[in-house]
Amino acid sequence: MVPDISTGGRTYGLLAYLYGPGRREEHTDPHLVAAWIPELAPDPGRDPAATLKQLTDRLDLPVLALPKHRRPAQHVWHCPVRTAPGDRHLTDAEWAEVARRIVHATGISEDGDDKACRWIAVRHAHDHIHIVATLKREDGRSPRRHEDGIRAQAECRKIEKEWGLQILNEGDRTAAQRPTSAERAKAERAGRTATAREILRERVRQALAGAASEEEFFRRLAEAGLRVDKRLAPSGDTLGYKVALPGDRNRHGEPIWFPGSKLAPDLSLPKIRQRLHIGPPADTPKLGSRPGEHLPRPARARREATDVAEQATVVLAGDNDAESAAHLVGVGELLDGLAQASPPSTRKELTEAARAFERATRSHIRAESADNRALRSAARGIIRAGNALGKGEDGGATAMLLSTMVLVTIAAARWHSARGHAQQAAAAQQAAQHLRSAYRQAAATPMIAMREQGRSLPEPMRQRYATSLEAALPEQAGHLRREPGWDALAATLALAERAGHDPDALLQQAIALRELETADNITDVLVWRLRRLGNLPITAGTPRVRTGQRVTPQPSRAPQPQAYQPPDRTESHTSHPRNARGR
Repeated sequence: MVPDISTGGRTYGLLAYLYGPGRREEHTDPHLVAAWIPELAPDPGRDPAATLKQLTDRLDLPVLALPKHRRPAQHVWHCPVRTAPGDRHLTDAEWAEVARRIVHATGISEDGDDKACRWIAVRHAHDHIHIVATLKREDGRSPRRHEDGIRAQAECRKIEKEWGLQILNEGDRTAAQRPTSAERAKAERAGRTATAREILRERVRQALAGAASEEEFFRRLAEAGLRVDKRLAPSGDTLGYKVALPGDRNRHGEPIWFPGSKLAPDLSLPKIRQRLHIGPPADTPKLGSRPGEHLPRPARARREATDVAEQATVVLAGDNDAESAAHLVGVGELLDGLAQASPPSTRKELTEAARAFERATRSHIRAESADNRALRSAARGIIRAGNALGKGEDGGATAMLLSTMVLVTIAAARWHSARGHAQQAAAAQQAAQHLRSAYRQAAATPMIAMREQGRSLPEPMRQRYATSLEAALPEQAGHLRREPGWDALAATLALAERAGHDPDALLQQAIALRELETADNITDVLVWRLRRLGNLPITAGTPRVRTGQRVTPQPSRAPQPQAYQPPDRTESHTSHPRNARGR
């Protein structure tokens, strides 16, 4: 059950919408289910003699009784309350009780208070009601509704438990502010799928991803086409900022500005400065003589980001909460950067993943003193390398990174879940689902090519690699050889051997990085680990070896992994928990 509180200034306009047909003719049988005093509230939905003007006048009477200078500009309190998909349909009597409990919990009209605000509850659909109140009591005072959104959420959780409804995740007041109903309606009229607030939040986060300085951040905002207005001190120092979409204006023709703090708690200028104060992200290191320096810049940046993302899973499995919280912010920046520079085939899913994970980057655990420069550098490197192609080394390196990013987001979900951060855990799981879809898109072409290479290997060589797999994973080898990725794994082991690695040693090294029990496709996971550890290209052909010929294995030259054994890691999704939209 989700309440969504907002305020406005036009009682009649809101009632006309509630009793009208709706924007898509979705309203059916609009009528009152409850009111402050039912006998005093005319119901235009059921009484042919009642009018919206009469209902408006009754609700507004305590406000109009005051001198004009005492009337609040935003005097209408509006709270839709909606059940979760799959919940049973509540009766009118049950919705009436919900409304009475919400207005009592929020301070609008407490039980037994005959001087409380006037309110009504309108139902025009089976799954929700709209509570409307005017924000002056009968005695002329304003209601005490401090933190009314939090209190409404708490009351909804009680109702869910008492009535056997789905229990949604509670917020912790670190979520970004939701768009108002007016903002959603305006976006709908403009033909946009997102509100101005949501579009601006995403673009500001993208401008911040990997930014090295405050100046670069503001430059990126301007390059993104946003209107930017800085609040300056007499000394010329910047005190704050606000942004607006071009062409987004109010009824007076003025730009509709959003301060950073109204987009998200961590997008205020002081919070941005705290993030930048940790230190600017270093430029992407040059590969020098390392294998892979010949790769295209996008592929190289993604390979380097994969190493950094791998380390983030280690941090999230540790016990340093401040460092973990900082790395979650860095992971968010990496996803923002990856979404900006992704090919069309994966851009939609990666954008959705970054958008979902945004909620997982904030909690009450402070992260100011921790260092996430490596992740921020990886985001910067991906952005500066430019858009990746969806094929060749770019496509393969993207798949390699996405395979690891799924792991990182699952680790983030576990970290949040262990600390009771229900909404953040759900957001991380949702991001993992989008990343899994993006991975399937990115990996399709390179995996097909690798499988064809694997099938072309001589059978004695394939059998030798099968024996190596059985020695390394004796209980799983039979199943793995039936997976679609077995041929790609064989091709990768052959390529590693041709490059001078000992394939047995490199395979053991890949397996030892972390557990494989919960991976959706173990062979896929091992393919990307081997290619990363061995600095093997994605698109290089596999050697054609005549039957009976064997390449003499050399000691593995793969980079040695960090000396750690992360506990209980997963590389697959769990189901997406339900998430309340409230903060």
